[in-house]
Amino acid sequence: MFLKNAWYVAAWSEEIINTLQQVKVLGEKICMFRNDEGEVIAMEDACPHRKLPLSKGRIKNNNVECGYHGLTFDCAGQCVWAPGGGRIPSAARVRPYPVHEKYGLVWIWMGNAAIADVEDIIDIPNFESPEWGINRGAAMELNCNYLLMCDNLLDPTHVAWVHESSFATAATKDTPLRVTKTDTGVIVHRWMMDHGVLFQPSLSGTLSLSRTNAFFLGGGKALVNAYYNTAERLGIAVTYDTEVTHVQLAGHRFTHLEVTRAGQRYVVQGKALVLASGGFQSNLEWLTEAWGPAAANFLIRGTPYNRGVVLKDMLDQGALSVGDPTQCHAVAIDGRAPKFDGGIVTRLDCVPFSVVVNKHGDRFYDEGEDVWPKRYAIWGRLVAAQPDQVAYVVIDAKSLNLFMPSVFPPEKADTLEALAAQLGLPVDAFMRTINTFNAACGDTSGFHSNQLDGVCTTGLTINKTNWARPINEGPFYAYQLRPGVTFTYLGLKVDPQAKVQMQDAPAENIWAAGEIMAGSILGEGYLAGFGMTIGTVYGRIAGQEAGNYVSE
Repeated sequence: MFLKNAWYVAAWSEEIINTLQQVKVLGEKICMFRNDEGEVIAMEDACPHRKLPLSKGRIKNNNVECGYHGLTFDCAGQCVWAPGGGRIPSAARVRPYPVHEKYGLVWIWMGNAAIADVEDIIDIPNFESPEWGINRGAAMELNCNYLLMCDNLLDPTHVAWVHESSFATAATKDTPLRVTKTDTGVIVHRWMMDHGVLFQPSLSGTLSLSRTNAFFLGGGKALVNAYYNTAERLGIAVTYDTEVTHVQLAGHRFTHLEVTRAGQRYVVQGKALVLASGGFQSNLEWLTEAWGPAAANFLIRGTPYNRGVVLKDMLDQGALSVGDPTQCHAVAIDGRAPKFDGGIVTRLDCVPFSVVVNKHGDRFYDEGEDVWPKRYAIWGRLVAAQPDQVAYVVIDAKSLNLFMPSVFPPEKADTLEALAAQLGLPVDAFMRTINTFNAACGDTSGFHSNQLDGVCTTGLTINKTNWARPINEGPFYAYQLRPGVTFTYLGLKVDPQAKVQMQDAPAENIWAAGEIMAGSILGEGYLAGFGMTIGTVYGRIAGQEAGNYVSE
């Protein structure tokens, strides 16, 4: 399924000449050529009579003649001549496609032609500037998931290391970048580093993280501390151990906050308000309302203070909600993690190389479904659906060093039977699952820990589709898994400028950023780096908008 109402690149301009040719766009076959006036023409590449590709026909007087029975179509796709001079069937037409040439490319609109607007073609700044160069040529074909290419193209920070032999220089990694706001978004260029946020070198040799993912040096707390340091330098006062209990509104306008500190109530006046108080992942009562009794067994990866007080207060006063209270970023984490604030060190990344069973010793999902950064955040919800909200991930000696381990050591045993007994699992059922899995494994010579390798099982009710190697090399290891909730998706609805939306109109002077508006971006699932994005990107948008409002 593709997004049709959008402009796509069909070809380089020089590739389309006065000769019929077939071009595939979004899986559809298009007949393209230039007419005598040099205009690019695009139409469905199938004669309605016998579906012979029109690209196998010929051009005659700026029309396209089918190479099978001679039906001839004009540039608008209408049949204008039929053999023998007979009646032209009313249904004898092919679909034309709007096209436009820009940037030396032929752009094609694959959807509703009535709404095609060339002004919607993406703007490429500096395209015609003599100070910028242009690389032209054929496409590079890569055997990979398209989302990995999207990640690569959206990530300029890799240039200094990956492209040292071409357009990167030694100064690339240290060049200060800036933030540019556009009509449709915001482009952030190393703004974070300008404010003291440091990134540690990307990992190597680990599944799907090798040279692709950069983590904050010191984690999320270091990120927040860097921003607080900037605030201090700017003379912004920060009050700690203070709780916002109520946002006072006059219609759609914020007037003041009610806060408590050390048991005392205070009123804080303000001209504009940016809400960045998070979701309700630490409110076990609210989680129980959404999830039922299972929520009692959830672990909370972050602070115990994100109870959604401000979120609920705003919703009670008519702010529009967005998102599903049963959807959240939930990760399968080490079951020995504390109830709150276990952090990233309790996350387990070994699932792709494992067999995962529930308390009954049964597998319940494909452990090798996709690369870990895309799928790790579903495992919290998968475990939450199992009896007692617990599961067990089992690996053997050959997989022990292929992932980032938990801060806690794994359970270890010389035999699988002994491991099952240590875990409190039914030994017979567990061994039946493992033995059946091992027997279903095939040729493992193509195993590759850092990419989708297609090494799979066959014949199982739930097959493992990648990294499927038998669990047969002792000693054997296991971790208990429990759902670890990172943040919830129910939040305040905002517009592209981060302004909070009320029942009948936008709020006058209230904006939101971070997890309190996560539902405006995600309804379910997860994108790696999402938390940082809604915090920093939307935080910057909200801050700029609030500042502009106050200065007007």
